[in-house]
Amino acid sequence: MTSPTNKVQPTVYIIGAGLAGTMIAHEIKRKGVFGRVAAFLDDDPQKIGTKIEDIPVLGPIQDVASLIRVEARDEVLIAIPSIKAERLREIYAIVKEAGFTTIKLLPGISQIVDDSAHLVQAREINPQDLLGRTPIKISLKSSLAYLRGKRVLITGAGGSIGSELARQLLSGGAERLYLFGHGENSIYQIDKELRLLQEEGVGDKATIVPIVGELKDRDYMRYIIGKLRCDAVFHTAAYKHVPLMEANPVAVIENNVFGTKNLLDACIENGVKRFVLISTDKAVNPVSIYGVSKMLNEKMVLDAAARVSEKYGSPDYAYMFVRFGNVLGSRGSIFPLFVEQVKKGGPVTVTSPDMMRFFMTIPEACSLVLQTGGVGINGQSYLLDMGEPVNILETARQLIRYMGYEPEKDIPIEIIGVRPGERLEEPLTSKTEYTEQTDYPKILRLQNREEYDSGTLGKLLTALQPVCCPSGEPKLYRNKEYLTRILCSTCKSLNVSAHS
Repeated sequence: MTSPTNKVQPTVYIIGAGLAGTMIAHEIKRKGVFGRVAAFLDDDPQKIGTKIEDIPVLGPIQDVASLIRVEARDEVLIAIPSIKAERLREIYAIVKEAGFTTIKLLPGISQIVDDSAHLVQAREINPQDLLGRTPIKISLKSSLAYLRGKRVLITGAGGSIGSELARQLLSGGAERLYLFGHGENSIYQIDKELRLLQEEGVGDKATIVPIVGELKDRDYMRYIIGKLRCDAVFHTAAYKHVPLMEANPVAVIENNVFGTKNLLDACIENGVKRFVLISTDKAVNPVSIYGVSKMLNEKMVLDAAARVSEKYGSPDYAYMFVRFGNVLGSRGSIFPLFVEQVKKGGPVTVTSPDMMRFFMTIPEACSLVLQTGGVGINGQSYLLDMGEPVNILETARQLIRYMGYEPEKDIPIEIIGVRPGERLEEPLTSKTEYTEQTDYPKILRLQNREEYDSGTLGKLLTALQPVCCPSGEPKLYRNKEYLTRILCSTCKSLNVSAHS
């Protein structure tokens, strides 16, 4: 077996001769097992022609094809954390045209807490990086100050949102970082990744604690929240695959609704001071069972905020939800599916040529959620500014092109029709809601003209409980017809015929 030191090492070219690039070059040189840095590539005329740590600075970047004879083992690393999406797309096209097949990227500045760059943070670039908008710059170091020395729990920590929250929280100064999830493999993976980051100098202060458990287990949730004594909870765990959940309505209500209720009750009972629910645009006038579950989650958080205020009466307590649209590359979303379909030669399946969605990158969404968690007020609702919606068909075409193929010519696109629980457009607010600006870019305060009714929520949960929990009414237990009938009668936006 070939050892890492004996295998042919890559020749690395670093785009960006700034602080991040020089830190990476120094690390590669120090460790001696990740290859050799042949040169920096930069557009700064004052740097071009000089040397940094005996490494030449070549440029400008647009001339890379004439400056470098690219070999098969050569790699390029884009080390410009503040790079704009438009410039990233330009550089990607340039280095791709020059012959580089391995193109890596450092995380954006919004993901870096301690202003330092580490080689372990670099990853191969993917289409989601190229199709996203330029994320807003947030100083996580200051926005995470409220969590320094605290115990922070992330539910669904192995998922797309939960794992990115964990990465950004790692160097935020938390005393303990609890990674909670029901899937042992996903929790194992994020735990392993965070520990590797720590070994390489990222966020070495926090104690990482992986926890495998079920939100649905009420007694366990009361026990574990009492045991952990956490100060803040970021609740991302949910069943979320819309068509699948349409076929399994009891499971989604049991997990998403009663699981969240168990968590909220345990948090209030044990004095958890800060609770942030991750919500979705599908909670607005929901047409799917998943959407209804998230709508109920929002109402449950508002109810919990009122209970917290009554019980503790302290401004230190803040229970809130943050709503946003789709994120690029989340597990089960269209982008990983499209990439997989392109790699197989197609077809790329699009539900409708008129399908529109709001999109944001996972890192940007998580940075804004963490910031909101610190500045949010108890009982308030927040909406992330998603920009303009994009057409899914056109996005599929762009992705195909970025992967080096021509839509329809090389990779066919097939229109398959709208699936159960889907709609052509996902509104971010209902007719009774409106938004207000806050002091923080991309974070909007969500207001509702209709007064919240906790009594109606309580009656609905009471009616649904026998379906999800054995209660001496065997005819109702797991009875999805009864459940959908109750939900359709309560939520007028649900299509009765589609759910009967």
